[in-house]
Amino acid sequence: MKEIYLDNSATTRVCESAAKKAYEMMTQLYGNPSSLHSKGLEAQHEMDEARRTVAASIGAKPGEIFFTSGGTEANNTAVFGAAHALKRRGSRIVTTAIEHSSVYESMQQLEKEGFEVVYLSPDSTGKISPDDVRKAINKDTILVSMMAVNNELGSVQPIGSVYRAIAAAGAPALFHVDAVQAYMKMPMIPKKLGVDLMTVSGHKIHGPKGVGALYVRKGARILPLHCGGLQESRLRPGTEASPFICAMGEAVKYSQQHNVESIAELNRCFRQKLSEVEGLIFNSDEDCLPYIINFSIPGFRSETLLHFLAEKGIFVSSGSACAKGHKSHVLEAMKYDDKRADSAIRISFSDENSIDEADIIVHYLKIAVSTLARS
Repeated sequence: MKEIYLDNSATTRVCESAAKKAYEMMTQLYGNPSSLHSKGLEAQHEMDEARRTVAASIGAKPGEIFFTSGGTEANNTAVFGAAHALKRRGSRIVTTAIEHSSVYESMQQLEKEGFEVVYLSPDSTGKISPDDVRKAINKDTILVSMMAVNNELGSVQPIGSVYRAIAAAGAPALFHVDAVQAYMKMPMIPKKLGVDLMTVSGHKIHGPKGVGALYVRKGARILPLHCGGLQESRLRPGTEASPFICAMGEAVKYSQQHNVESIAELNRCFRQKLSEVEGLIFNSDEDCLPYIINFSIPGFRSETLLHFLAEKGIFVSSGSACAKGHKSHVLEAMKYDDKRADSAIRISFSDENSIDEADIIVHYLKIAVSTLARS
């Protein structure tokens, strides 16, 4: 049975160069980067090279890149770090109702601490209105956090409008962008976008799980979540996972070879084929990032379809992998009815997918619609 993996927004297969680098760091260059002897300096040199690679990929300086255990920790560090650093200058935070859970739940915690959090609602295509952004930001706003690309729908958010809105309001706010789904798939240059803090992740770009990075603009001050060492300029203390960090550097180099146009063509082909399935409704608009297509077949629960396809060697998602099957707060924010929301399926691409896979998944979806019991 041929395996068809269409869950690349959840995680990607580690590329060979990244796996080799991780193995090399674990078996040959295994010194602690903080050690002053030659073995430690070898590891530090490799890690410095990875930091330069990540920095160059977003037009930043190496000193603005701080490695973390992944996107969730980077998001938490940005949100809590900014809010606590600026709480004397205001209490208003602006975010969206469709953020990744690592931001969304952090905001709920900040509300318990007394911060005023404004959750902007999306339109029917999953996008936030720039006008709503402008109206929400006032002079007491200390943080704006908005994802670049929604992880469930692929909808591209108007992050370019946020910096101007902050400046127009005369707010002291820092601007944080969760760029996990956008990184290496669309241009993300924080200095051009007026972004102060930006989150990226390794395992979405063919690197290993357990590593990510937070861009912090030089001069932007946030507080650390942890104490206990001088690593990462004290912002993220603790012994660095040098094998994963260096592997992420290799994954960035690998991802720079990707052809976005080929993914766009793949998306068009899949959409054309999927439209042949009876009752199928697209939840992702055509102008979403082409790496993601979200659709529903009302009457068939997503979990049922997911397991049916998995039995055929086709791996998709019912939404965010972090939700583990729980109801999507993203689709809820878009005011989808229960039948449509409960049947949502997300397929997500990488360069390792091919057009012929569209025929296969559509073939089995048609069988599912004709044979499975409706909910």
